[in-house]
Amino acid sequence: MPKQNQLSRGDQHIESRGAGTVLTRVDALQSDRTPFVLATVVRAERPTSAKPGDRALVLPDGSMEGFVGGTCAESTVRLQGLRLLATGESTLLRITPTAESETVAEGLVTVGNPCLSGGSLDIFLEAMLPPMLVHVHGDAPVARALVDVGRAIGHDVRRPDLDAGIPADLGALLVASHGRDEEPVLTAAIRAKVPYIGLVASRKRGQAVLASLDVPDEERARVHTPAGLDIGARTPAEVAVSVYAELISTRAPLPEPAPVVLAAEAVDPVCGMTVAVSESALSYVDNGLTVYFCGPGCRQAYVDDPERYHP
Repeated sequence: MPKQNQLSRGDQHIESRGAGTVLTRVDALQSDRTPFVLATVVRAERPTSAKPGDRALVLPDGSMEGFVGGTCAESTVRLQGLRLLATGESTLLRITPTAESETVAEGLVTVGNPCLSGGSLDIFLEAMLPPMLVHVHGDAPVARALVDVGRAIGHDVRRPDLDAGIPADLGALLVASHGRDEEPVLTAAIRAKVPYIGLVASRKRGQAVLASLDVPDEERARVHTPAGLDIGARTPAEVAVSVYAELISTRAPLPEPAPVVLAAEAVDPVCGMTVAVSESALSYVDNGLTVYFCGPGCRQAYVDDPERYHP
């Protein structure tokens, strides 16, 4: 993905439309392990306000940053983006005023939006979920290899902060400290129900460490020791490969990377479009009932004559 200072001359119009800021935000969101959807306009059929290369982010709270069109297009992107955050999938979204209803094909969602200015938009929606979070405890050569190998295969590998506790989305704890602070770290991971817990130790010492833990016997059995598949590993790097091979082979169900909740949906009473219910969505309170809209035109039409749209 190109960085802000690497935009080509042909992309300079994107920078002026906020895409450079979007790319900068991507780095910050990934660092904070915040899930999001990156929306990129790949085709625009006039008349549309969006242009190919325009980008926006859809965040878990329904807020959006960047630009992929006017409020009507934004409403559709918000709804589809929030749906993807709940599934982790990506898709091409086609927004067109000519489609009568929403259709889903392999890799393509087509949504009819009668409120568009007349053109159509193709927008690629890419769900960006955080990679598996792995904590490696220890500073021995094997521990350093576990960090390097884990990062090489795409995991978010970090050194644990023993005072901060266990993160809710921790996928694996790997202990290779040769006897230093093993018991408290393992006990905390067991009680937090971390999906994979591995202790790098000989079979004899590993069993002795497990016996010393103040946890039920069935919980001790959740700790893999000696950690790793028996592949005849000799070097620290080979041991690290064997540990990650075992981690992958267990296919333990991992926790959600972040608390993503499928957004509530409502129907715009003016145009009939489905919209996401969020703080940033256009709405109007009518006799104590909140009504949601795809864009300002529909909202104004409703405000001008609410009785017309009452069932």
